[in-house]
Amino acid sequence: MIEKYCTEAMKKIWSDENRFTKWLDVELAVCRAWAADGAIPPGDLAVIEERASFDISRIAEIEEITQHDVIAFVSSVAERIGPAGRFVHLGLTSSDVIDTAASLLLAQALDVIIDSARDLRASCGRRAWEYRHTPSVGRSHGIHAEPTTFGLKLLGYVSELDRGIVRLEQAREDVRACKLSGAVGTYANCPPHIEERVAVELGLRRDMVSTQIIQRDRHARVMSALSLYGAGLERLAVEIRHLQRTEVMEVSEPFGKGQKGSSAMPHKKNPILSERVTGMARLLRGYAGAAMENVALWHERDISHSSVERVIWPDAFNLTHYMTNIMKKIVDGLVVNRAQIAHNLEITRGLLFSGRVLLALVEWGFSREEAYAVVQDNAMRCWESVLSGDAPESLYSLLAADPRLLAFCEEDGRLKSLFDLDYYLRYVDEIFARFSYIERN
Repeated sequence: MIEKYCTEAMKKIWSDENRFTKWLDVELAVCRAWAADGAIPPGDLAVIEERASFDISRIAEIEEITQHDVIAFVSSVAERIGPAGRFVHLGLTSSDVIDTAASLLLAQALDVIIDSARDLRASCGRRAWEYRHTPSVGRSHGIHAEPTTFGLKLLGYVSELDRGIVRLEQAREDVRACKLSGAVGTYANCPPHIEERVAVELGLRRDMVSTQIIQRDRHARVMSALSLYGAGLERLAVEIRHLQRTEVMEVSEPFGKGQKGSSAMPHKKNPILSERVTGMARLLRGYAGAAMENVALWHERDISHSSVERVIWPDAFNLTHYMTNIMKKIVDGLVVNRAQIAHNLEITRGLLFSGRVLLALVEWGFSREEAYAVVQDNAMRCWESVLSGDAPESLYSLLAADPRLLAFCEEDGRLKSLFDLDYYLRYVDEIFARFSYIERN
């Protein structure tokens, strides 16, 4: 991971210092569990708890010789403890320590992501509430569809963040697994009740059936949850990128004093942050794919997953945290151009109301085929006049002049009443009421 994209919180979690600390937490919990059985004398346990520590440089020295990180770690700890150090790692295999500690690390990292995601959700909620009654163009296939509000558009991302947070929380619970069942999962050298005691102490749950490792579907679920969450951030980023296009110009990313958009074109304000989030989301999906590949291992365990996880776990969590922080910066500083939003509502000269006119004609006695033909004929003429650039005609004026509708135009305001924004927006407050936690100020 490029240093500039590493957040301080994630750098600390995925540091060697924290990793070895979690390994030591597991080893000490196992020692206490054995001591409760009488396998470790009380005096030796007291020495272990007093002296147990590690030195990263010493671990590196030993590993250079042993070519085994857990052996190097255990040897380093035992050196510091003295004779009682022989009880450290009693009955365990390396993956007992690595995988149980990994559960602690992943849960810790997920807690940071979840807290940041909640902050982003709050920001999106505040901006959605701010613009809840600001009419804007709704688009499908990138083409003007029917009216919505800019706040309602943002509220959709609030809802998606809700689902993303739930998935992250579920993944966190799923990965909180403790495994101390030995070389092939039979508890040959470490009975199940030791695992149970350690799981309780560490705030984990026992893996119901493990092999030499905790099966990697749990970890793949974590990476999938991160990937889906990142895809949601990307969806918002892509929307902002589209809305910042010159032809649309409804919103723009914050642009700081002294910031420059292009080395060649001084006028440029580019959505670089949103584009960065988009690119990083692609990386997350790649990491999720790699985690899926880790699920199918040979027999009770091979080591092909290990090298993958050493890369994808810290990278994915750093990316996700960085993306969340950047997206919050974008949302908090998003410049919303109300005048341009209002202008864009008018550029198609009433075509946004074609669906309501269609329904009204059916209610007035036209068959659906007849109604569709009337509205489409006039809508296409409206399009042509808009595209010609010569005094475009509105959909209403064209319909009002259509002989097939003269009878309805004679009735006071009957046709005109169909071109009313409030009709489309009358349930907006009801939709917002579903999100009681949104800050309303």
